[in-house]
Amino acid sequence: MKRPFIDRELINDENNENAIVVKNLYKSFMLPTEKSWGLKQAIFNRLRGIKGYHNQEVLKDISFAVKRGEFVGIVGRNGSGKSTLLKTLAGIYCPEKGAITINGNLVPFIELGVGFNPELTGRENVYLNGAMLGFSNAEMDQMYDEIWEFAELRDFQDQKLKNYSSGMQVRLAFSIAIRAKGDILLLDEVLAVGDAAFQQKCNDFFASLHGKQTVILVTHSMAAVEKFCDRAILIDGGKIALDGSPKKVAKAYNKLWG
Repeated sequence: MKRPFIDRELINDENNENAIVVKNLYKSFMLPTEKSWGLKQAIFNRLRGIKGYHNQEVLKDISFAVKRGEFVGIVGRNGSGKSTLLKTLAGIYCPEKGAITINGNLVPFIELGVGFNPELTGRENVYLNGAMLGFSNAEMDQMYDEIWEFAELRDFQDQKLKNYSSGMQVRLAFSIAIRAKGDILLLDEVLAVGDAAFQQKCNDFFASLHGKQTVILVTHSMAAVEKFCDRAILIDGGKIALDGSPKKVAKAYNKLWG
């Protein structure tokens, strides 16, 4: 599939209209090729010229820009590089080459519940997770009731988290995370949270963001892309295969892997 034209004037962002600008981004990982059982085997492999790793290129010359208030979907099959791209934008990974410009406060919803302690109660974990997001105790006091109301788990607030189901933990983590008011939101498949009723509540929340915040959504759901996104980017083999309307990108995705 032909790679799309990249608007260089947009990339330059002369009018400061963009929330995110990505230019010529490359990212690779060193992966082990074989196990070396002990120091003796490692030395033997080195003498034979056998490398213990190979370099896997995950992102290859990625360039795009996202305007302020735009809702952009990033799609592709497993292993295409889309989640790596999201984590690179979030600053979790560092690229080998290229540049990323972020204009505004960025909040990643990538791994919900990171930092939760199963031995603490739901109440204690709310304050712990809030602190990790940069909120003070006073700020958490103000939003505490809203968090439990949204999560629909108030009856469980004083139980230890280890007694929560995985779905309950994700619902609580999501309810805390959406209190973080960022200019830019990075979302990795967080629309698939909880049961059908709770997913609808999440969908309503994301619909309310449209035009108010810049959002990048990594997903396999073409229905979500067509419902929420202003634009979509298809990643294939670490490269941008198509950048265009959600309908056009969804059609290309389904044609390739549907």
